[in-house]
Amino acid sequence: MAVLSLVAGGLALAGPAAAAPAPVRIVGETVRPGGELELTVRSAAMRRAVEVKVWPSRSGRPAPVLYLLNGAAGGVGGSSWFDQTDVRTFFADENVTVVVPMGGAASYFTDWQRPDPVLGVQKWATFLTGELPDVIDARFAGTGRNAVAGISMAGTSVFQLALHAPSLYQALGSFSGCAQTSDPLGQAVVRMVVEGRGRANTLNMWGPPTDPAWRANDPYVHAERLRGKSIYVSNGSGLPGRYDTIEGPGIDGNGSKLVEQLAVGAVIETATARCTQNLQRRMREIGVPATFHLYEGGTHSWPYWQDELHRAWPQFRTVLGL
Repeated sequence: MAVLSLVAGGLALAGPAAAAPAPVRIVGETVRPGGELELTVRSAAMRRAVEVKVWPSRSGRPAPVLYLLNGAAGGVGGSSWFDQTDVRTFFADENVTVVVPMGGAASYFTDWQRPDPVLGVQKWATFLTGELPDVIDARFAGTGRNAVAGISMAGTSVFQLALHAPSLYQALGSFSGCAQTSDPLGQAVVRMVVEGRGRANTLNMWGPPTDPAWRANDPYVHAERLRGKSIYVSNGSGLPGRYDTIEGPGIDGNGSKLVEQLAVGAVIETATARCTQNLQRRMREIGVPATFHLYEGGTHSWPYWQDELHRAWPQFRTVLGL
């Protein structure tokens, strides 16, 4: 039924009132064989349900939360932290809840300006900073202290999320990311991910290259605003490292996988190394404290990122109050 509304001093017929978005809530919960919980969280911003994997603290006490973001594949096809690393055993005795959102392939976990014909509605920044934390804290007795870490594409996103929600995270971890988005190098990396990997359109994300949104989402430009966070940033050189062998984890004797890791993985890691070196110089220039681990050898691959999570964790656990 139409409703009456006042316009220009008179009465007019308005269309049907828009339905209020469904509240953010957990609509499903499943225990997986590995022991983690798989939540289905209804997001008002995303207009759909989002899968979220959780490794709850076993202590029975309130616990801080570590959010781990997947890379450009969004965690599908065995590309998530639970599939590729030892997070279950590494955090088994830690009083922390580990949360891994699934999906978001090629999205940069940001709020897109408009829906994309390929990726649809992308409002990841709103979901990850404005919707999910309250749901997680309520369900798992969060302490209100949070850290976020991500690989590759998400190594950029962690900084952008901290800019989007300045008080949410106390610690940030970026592993093989490119913290530049508005200069030619940064824009090329973003297009490679969004358009090359995701077959989506960056015009729907941040508009044309001259749109202020590119600069607004550039952590390199806004590095000063990251002051006060506990920051850990790492990158390999792109040259073959100790895991880039035929017996290496994830390769397991497969020669074609090794060739891909040595070729594609080397090119990507070399590019992100340049970004990381630029960020390190920027942080030093403005005096923002951060830990940088630039290691010789190492391609763009999971075994190195597992090592970097292990190296970052002592720094994180201190600021999380553990």
